[in-house]
Amino acid sequence: MMPQLGLLPRRACAALLSQLLRRAACNHAVGYHSQIVEAVLTSQLKPYQKKPNFIKIPKGTRDLSPKQMVVREKILDMVISCFKRHGGKGLDTPAFELKEMLTEKYNEQSGLMYDLEDQGGELLSLRYDLTVPFARYLAMNKLKKMKRYQVGKVWRRESPSIVQGRYREFYQCDFDIAGQFDPMIPDAECLRIIYEILSGLQLGDFLIKISWKDVRHEMVAEKGLAPEVADRIGDYVQHHGGVSLVEHMLQDPRLSQNKQALEGLGSLKLLSEYLTLFAIMEKISFDLSLVRGLDYYTGVIYEAVLLQTPAQAGEDPLNVGSVAAGGRYDELVAIFDPNGHRVPCVGLSIGIERIFHIVEQRMKTSGKKVRTTETQVFVATPQRNFLRERLKLIAELWDAGIKAEMLYKNNPKLLPQLQYCEKRGIPLVVIIGEEEQKEGVIKLRSVATREEEAIKREHLVTEIQKRLSQS
Repeated sequence: MMPQLGLLPRRACAALLSQLLRRAACNHAVGYHSQIVEAVLTSQLKPYQKKPNFIKIPKGTRDLSPKQMVVREKILDMVISCFKRHGGKGLDTPAFELKEMLTEKYNEQSGLMYDLEDQGGELLSLRYDLTVPFARYLAMNKLKKMKRYQVGKVWRRESPSIVQGRYREFYQCDFDIAGQFDPMIPDAECLRIIYEILSGLQLGDFLIKISWKDVRHEMVAEKGLAPEVADRIGDYVQHHGGVSLVEHMLQDPRLSQNKQALEGLGSLKLLSEYLTLFAIMEKISFDLSLVRGLDYYTGVIYEAVLLQTPAQAGEDPLNVGSVAAGGRYDELVAIFDPNGHRVPCVGLSIGIERIFHIVEQRMKTSGKKVRTTETQVFVATPQRNFLRERLKLIAELWDAGIKAEMLYKNNPKLLPQLQYCEKRGIPLVVIIGEEEQKEGVIKLRSVATREEEAIKREHLVTEIQKRLSQS
């Protein structure tokens, strides 16, 4: 009869295992039983195996502390507020898609996708960006027009560079305009959105570079230009500038005499006129050397970069690359649509991880403190047996929409409660005790000045709201 293995101590299990295996080696007839005993004893010993002396997260990922989350949420709130100001509708799509829906759209980048194991007969991959799922959504729902924004995580199996704010798991913040509209109006608004966000975040001086997808190939293969005309355009690839560059190209006889080239340059000039009316032309540079890695872009492309400035004392030089990018992709929806119907699209993506890296670095340098909660009022008592009164009082504050906390103790001392408020930056404390209860008042204390004032219980919420609105 087999012993109760679960009751054996570790050393006894090990000794028994060794003894049984030696006997099994001498007697082939019990080989089968020795295998059973070995499996059972091994499972008994497994919990006692030494665990690694360190814990880690996957390469290219990160945890965000409460302080980091406060900073990130403020950045995201500003970005989303801008998207809404321009009429964007929120959208969310699955974190993973059918693999076949993604691989053909990224071509060279498809090797960087995270594939999932076969799940019920479906081959799946984590989304690589938010643009392709958006195009799939438009085609699947037969939508011809939409102005949408989306904020979500994407995954890329590439070599991460933490010092540059590049990860394998990261957020993207996208804004896209889908539909057939007059030329360059949606494109100009996308560039205006990039300008507003980067200006509002106060990251420093920046420049938005504009070009179009693969200049020479676009001109020869897509637009039908003669190679010599495309080569002439290629002469300008090393140049960059404002409206003057476009006008200079328009005056080139070998370009102005070609219909397709003239149309393309006319579009760029029209775009520059709209950007001038949007009052952002001083941040724009036409740079024909600019390229975008994704294959679905079909026309105008753009990228925003921070201009390098000397590092301040104690600050590492910034080297994060582009902080926003986008362009026009008029054929992507047609790839998903069974009938090949086109829905022209243009959009942008904010590099939120790189922006967060910059803001985080500057906050470390400045030593600026960050509140990790938004608590406005702390409910305290100097006396014992006042837990029920504190619970009733804090419920009143919550009902009024006031952010409030209290210590989870029956009889806390007053000093630790006040120290808690000072440490966490809570501006107000309400104090209730026997004396206040008898007089029908509550003491309202300012944490910053340490001044206290007795407020009638029925007027407490109004007084707190008044002080919070003035702070």
